[in-house]
Amino acid sequence: MTEPNFAPPPNFSPPEGPVFSEEEIEAARVLFAQPVAFMMGAVNMDGLPHPIAPEVCFAGRSNVGKSSLINGLVGQKYLARASNEPGRTREINFFLLAEKLRLVDLPGYGFARASKTTVSKFQDLGRAYLRGRATLKRVYLLIDARHGLKKVDGEALDALDTAAVSYQIILTKADKIKPHEVEKVTAETLKAIAKRPAAFPRVLATSSEKGLGMPELRAEISRVCLDE
Repeated sequence: MTEPNFAPPPNFSPPEGPVFSEEEIEAARVLFAQPVAFMMGAVNMDGLPHPIAPEVCFAGRSNVGKSSLINGLVGQKYLARASNEPGRTREINFFLLAEKLRLVDLPGYGFARASKTTVSKFQDLGRAYLRGRATLKRVYLLIDARHGLKKVDGEALDALDTAAVSYQIILTKADKIKPHEVEKVTAETLKAIAKRPAAFPRVLATSSEKGLGMPELRAEISRVCLDE
């Protein structure tokens, strides 16, 4: 098992004021405007690419909007392809950005039109990746802002805490609810993860359709991957 990349103390609180400077936001925009390409899809641990670049991965329930979020980050429509049938992604997909870092799309959980054996196989692959990837800098766990944390998400949180890898909650589809509802679900989510040892203590609301939160998420990724 790898050592935790980040484990905030129980009394940690984010600093007051803007989280990112204008310079960081602009540098992240430039980074994510650079060439990005699909590398490969891995169906087992032996098929993973060599760990020579920092990686962040995206996890979440099926149909939470992972593909749309990845596409929104890099300003492309079809880089990450969403299936018409939720739960069909059964690979770990790797995308290389600017020859510097990798964006990793994990199989979704919570819904799959497949046998229990098949579902268990590709979800176990995701867990194995989380436990054993030395270059994994952070997991972004996507939660639908309209629904908040569900029981199945709690199971994912437990798995992430067990893997001892830093993870951050990203709310998706925040444009589908009113601003005060976004504030409410953000506060509720922060409260729910407050005592989880590997949870990063900041929740970011996003909309890949409207661009909400995308500059800040780019800056988050840039900071955790490239600021040494």
